Amino acid sequence: MRKAVLAAILTLTSLTLPATAQASAAPAEVVVNARAALATVSDTAIGTNHAIWDSQLGSDQTADLLKAAGVKLLRYPGGSYSDIYHWADHTAPGGYVAPDTDFDTFMRGVRRTGAQPMVTANYGTGTPEEAAAWVRHANVTKGYGVKLWEIGNENYGNGHYGAAWEADNHADKSPAEYARHVVAYADAMKAVDPTIKIGAVLTTPANWPDGIVGAGDAGTWNQVVLSTAGAKIDFVILHWYPGALDKAGQIPDLVQLTREQIARHAGPGSERIGIAMTEFNTGSSSAGTTTQPGALAAADAYASLLANGVFTVDWWNVHNGIGPVTEVAGHTDYGDFGLLSSAGCSGDVCEPAFNTPFAPYYALQMVGRFARAGDQFVRASSTGPAAHAVRRKDGSVAVMLVNASSEPASVTIDYSGFEPASGAPTVLSHTNGATSITEGTAGSATAQTLPPLSLTTLVVRPAAVPSGLPGAPGQPVVSAVTDGAATLTWPAAAPGARPIAKYEVYRQNGAISEQYGETTGASLRVTNLRPGTRYTFNVLARDTGGGQSWGSAPVTFTTATPESGSCTVKLTNQTDWGSGYVGALEITNTGAAMNGWTLVFSWPRAWQSLGSGWSAVWTQTGSEVKAVNEPSAGSLATGATVTVGYVGNYSGPNVLPSVFTLNGRVCTTR
Repeated sequence: MRKAVLAAILTLTSLTLPATAQASAAPAEVVVNARAALATVSDTAIGTNHAIWDSQLGSDQTADLLKAAGVKLLRYPGGSYSDIYHWADHTAPGGYVAPDTDFDTFMRGVRRTGAQPMVTANYGTGTPEEAAAWVRHANVTKGYGVKLWEIGNENYGNGHYGAAWEADNHADKSPAEYARHVVAYADAMKAVDPTIKIGAVLTTPANWPDGIVGAGDAGTWNQVVLSTAGAKIDFVILHWYPGALDKAGQIPDLVQLTREQIARHAGPGSERIGIAMTEFNTGSSSAGTTTQPGALAAADAYASLLANGVFTVDWWNVHNGIGPVTEVAGHTDYGDFGLLSSAGCSGDVCEPAFNTPFAPYYALQMVGRFARAGDQFVRASSTGPAAHAVRRKDGSVAVMLVNASSEPASVTIDYSGFEPASGAPTVLSHTNGATSITEGTAGSATAQTLPPLSLTTLVVRPAAVPSGLPGAPGQPVVSAVTDGAATLTWPAAAPGARPIAKYEVYRQNGAISEQYGETTGASLRVTNLRPGTRYTFNVLARDTGGGQSWGSAPVTFTTATPESGSCTVKLTNQTDWGSGYVGALEITNTGAAMNGWTLVFSWPRAWQSLGSGWSAVWTQTGSEVKAVNEPSAGSLATGATVTVGYVGNYSGPNVLPSVFTLNGRVCTTR
């Protein structure tokens, strides 16, 4: 993003904070399941963006503040400026370049911060040769070892879909042209340094222009880019400004849909392709960007993204500038998307002294202290404050609790697969208006009272630390998926002090682990699955003494529908506009002739609904949708086909329905 056009780029909905409930006499229940493994925290997890219009980009004070926040990745040269910036002469025609912001100065700040750099090569007004020369300067001439390189920034905003904020001098502004250049950039840049990683820009699920097929295109932006450039890239780039403080629940679907697109379109070996969220901000100045509610939403989103395997989440921005000034949660909110104050003024209101940390700074700091590189996220659930948990290599468990209520919250914490030590745990806390994170001991591992509008992390020691346990099994892969079964295969675990006796396979059902089977080998056929259902499994090793390993990384897949039956349904997303779509359902009766038919499906997510329908009588009750034949068209002979249509609305990742029943029987979905 560019500072000057930030307000124009984002269409921010005026939102208020969720209504706060009084702290209940009955404590909220938190469950932490140490067996239900999620992603391992990368060494680039906590990131932020620098920009060449920020004169303090390379200052020691800024670098030291970012280091204290636990920032491990710094992105350069700054959002949309990336597509007008020429590194060799340090110019950005049409934009402002501040003094002392050149690449070498940036790298000095990176090293002082103790972070890794991510560089965005100029696609909009640059060339593959210019990008390759930058790689040569960085990694051959200077020896900086810059590994992560993006090709362009938000290039779908070049006018191809209507809105135009991103510079693009190419006559052809289609995703196909961008993808062809990604291939050329990757070839030229890797010819200089084969060890670098190349990232390509994607649209974020349920965010404009995701789902839209432009004029003359063979598919959506993501489909075209992945199909053409998938073999050449190492990671994909998402940006997310949700515009509200309660969107973290959408993150598992957002990431999973991205993974499914990669697997579907990027070709063989696509599992190697990582996901980077190189710009993130809550995106809502009305609900709090510099105050505590925004910080709570930031911490919740960062933890959710990292738990789902995103390898870096990069805040926009270090310094950004004052925006609309409001009063939020008892404090002045400056509408500033920066982590640190720019000391700007709006009318009679001025921000605090330059480089004063805003509340989201402490959110990043808390997430970095809660989830450190090498820690493994595990499942946590809560009936109240948002909860996240990680296992640490020393055997302890850290639990981060986000109380978004303006009242205190009491919680009880139950652990599965982990026995906490007695005594008070270490407690890290950040409260509304605080200018630091406090650390002490309080409460117990199983009961805490959380201050209003607070971030709290408990570090809980185990009752005992067993030694000589087996290593975790490798990443499982899935094959031979049917409507009721799938085969899981995994690399064997390394034995500890005793031989490995067996592997146990668990389904993650929320924060509950359901054991589906065990085997002495490294493969298991899991059965009794439901058609068209998304499942997540992980595997643990157990040795001859009963010792249990950490969980493997999870594998997620969706079962098929029956290969044959009395009906088939084909759903086509005919037209999509980012918040709704036209769905066509082609229904074929492969069983006995029908005199009257009813098709039933359910919306997978609460943010989906029926807008309208045609060629049938449509109704929705709760999440269930029914299409009943029109009175004049009830006959459906064996082998006959009828096509009906509907408008589906959505306000989050659009998980399409996959299970349809016709007169009560499950159909084959084609």
